[in-house]
Amino acid sequence: MEKTLTHQAIALAGLSQSVYLVQQIAKRGNADRLDLEVSIGSTLKVDADDIYDVFGGLAGLKTGLEQLARQLAEPWRVDPELARYASTLIFLEREVMKRAEMVQAIGQALNRADAARARTGQILDDEVIQALAQGYQQTLSQLKPRVIVSGEQRYLSAAHNADRIRALLLAGVRSALLWRQAGGIRWKLLFLRTRLQREARNLLDTMI
Repeated sequence: MEKTLTHQAIALAGLSQSVYLVQQIAKRGNADRLDLEVSIGSTLKVDADDIYDVFGGLAGLKTGLEQLARQLAEPWRVDPELARYASTLIFLEREVMKRAEMVQAIGQALNRADAARARTGQILDDEVIQALAQGYQQTLSQLKPRVIVSGEQRYLSAAHNADRIRALLLAGVRSALLWRQAGGIRWKLLFLRTRLQREARNLLDTMI
C-alpha cells in the first residue's frame, strides 16, 4: 500500500465510521444500514485491490470522512468518547499483531464470516455478524485496555446489538491496520491534524 496522506485519511475515516456506528447503536439502538454494510464488509476484504476497494469506494465512507473532519477540527468540536474508542483500537491493533495465535484466530473468524456471507449473500446476516463478534470476543476483548462502550443499557444488553458492536470494533481494528500500513503513526495525529483534516475535506469535496 502506498504511504500517502490520502490513504492515511481514508483509513482513519474507516476507523471513524466504525466507532461512530458503535456509538449510534449503543445510544440509539440502530445505525445507518448502508454505513454498517461498508464498515462490517471491510473486514471481509482481505484481498482487496487497494484501500478504496476495501470500502467499496469513497462513497461508502462519507459518514467516516465527515466524522474524521469534525474530530480533527477545533478542540471544542471533538467527541471525547469517539476519540477514546479510536485511540484504544489503534493501540489494540498493534498489540494483537504481536500475537500469532490471535491473528490466526481472527483469520479463522473472518473465514467463517465470509463463508456465511457467501451462503446468504448478505453482509449483515446474523451468522456473519456473530462470526465476526466471536472473533473479536476471543481475541481483542482479552487484551487491555478493553474498549468500554457507553450507552443505553436496554440497547447494550440486546444480544444482536452486542454482536454488531463487537463486529464494528473488529472493523475499526482493520482500519487501524490499514492506517499503519499506509504510514500512519501516533504522532501524526498530533502534528498533522490540520493536513489530515484538509485531506478528509478534499475527499468529501470529490463526492459532490
